[in-house]
Amino acid sequence: MVPEGDIRIDADGLWFYRGTEMIRREIVDLFYRNLHQDESGRYFIEIGKQRYPVAVEDTAYVVWKIRWCIGRDKRKEYGSILLSDNTVEVLDPGTLRIGKDHIPYCRVKNRRFEARFSRPGYYQLAERLQYDPADDTYSISLNGRRYCIFHESPE
Repeated sequence: MVPEGDIRIDADGLWFYRGTEMIRREIVDLFYRNLHQDESGRYFIEIGKQRYPVAVEDTAYVVWKIRWCIGRDKRKEYGSILLSDNTVEVLDPGTLRIGKDHIPYCRVKNRRFEARFSRPGYYQLAERLQYDPADDTYSISLNGRRYCIFHESPE
C-alpha cells in the first residue's frame, strides 16, 4: 500500500512519487489508465484489488495543446485537444469554464474528469474566445453555435 500523499500530480500534469518526478512514461500511462475519482472528488489509482491515493494539485488531466480542425465532410469544425496522458480527443465546448486566475477548464474522458488548460493550450483557445461587453460573458463559436463559457467569481 502506498501511503497517502506519496503519489502526486502537480498543476502542470506532472506525476511525482515522494517528491521525485516520474519520468518513465509507461508507468505514468499505467497510472492514468487506472485513475479514478470518488464521489467526494478524491483521486486514486486502482490496480486489481489495490487502491493507491493520489494527491492532485488542481486537475489530473491538463490540456497541453488544442488544434482547430475541419472534419472530413469539410463542414464541421472542432477542437482536437492533446491531454497530459498523451491521448487526443475532441473538445466538448459545452463543458468549458473559466476558473480562478482566469484559467480555462473543460471536461474530458466522457466528462468523467476535469482538465486544466496549460499556458500554450490557453493561448490556442484564446484565439477563438469572443467577449461580449453587454453581458460581460465569454463564448466560443463552432459550427454556427455559440457556447457561453461559465466564469467563476473570484473568491
